[in-house]
Amino acid sequence: MIDRQRPTRGTVIGFLVAGSVLVALACLLGWWVFARGDQPFAVDAWWNALVTTWWNPVMLGFARVMNWVGAGWFGVLAVPIGGAIGLIVLRRPWAAAYFLAAEAVSATGVQVLKHLFGRVRPEGILVVSDYGSYPSGHVANAATIAAAAVVIFPHVWVGVAGAVWVLLMAFSRTYLHAHWLSDTLGGALIGAGAALLVAAVFVVLMTRERTDAAAGGAWLG
Repeated sequence: MIDRQRPTRGTVIGFLVAGSVLVALACLLGWWVFARGDQPFAVDAWWNALVTTWWNPVMLGFARVMNWVGAGWFGVLAVPIGGAIGLIVLRRPWAAAYFLAAEAVSATGVQVLKHLFGRVRPEGILVVSDYGSYPSGHVANAATIAAAAVVIFPHVWVGVAGAVWVLLMAFSRTYLHAHWLSDTLGGALIGAGAALLVAAVFVVLMTRERTDAAAGGAWLG
């Protein structure tokens, strides 16, 4: 939790350490995936077979909506830009800059890992996707948004809502057979890790402006 008045050096270091650990875990999991070749983990195969038995048009429709929300022009452009504009309206320009930077770093990290490990996607994929199954870019984006939201608005309910969003996105990706279950874990790790690493750069400025915004009556300060 960020000190609302004055973040300490320990806060910055905490973000750096936590972010680094999460990114390192994403890389280690990716290396493990790569070392196994095209052979999925047992839990991957089990979950992939299980969600196949849950097919119904409502869940499929939900998963397709999540596919659109989490990527494409909406997920890549509308969400980051819209979020930044909203923060600027709340008189939080540094938070807006942080959010955009976190999204950019996360997206870059995802593409690096995708091309580094080049994992094959599950068979029977129901949507069009880009190269590389590991990690899930949709889940990484969801995790970045969730982690960044907690950094910007450090409230318990924000964290709970963010966690639910990430889990729903992860489920939708495996339901569409666009990713193995371990791909979604990797996406969550790299997404949240990127958000925390970038937070270390912006936390002092964001805390100062949050205090000013709260004094001026901005909501969710």
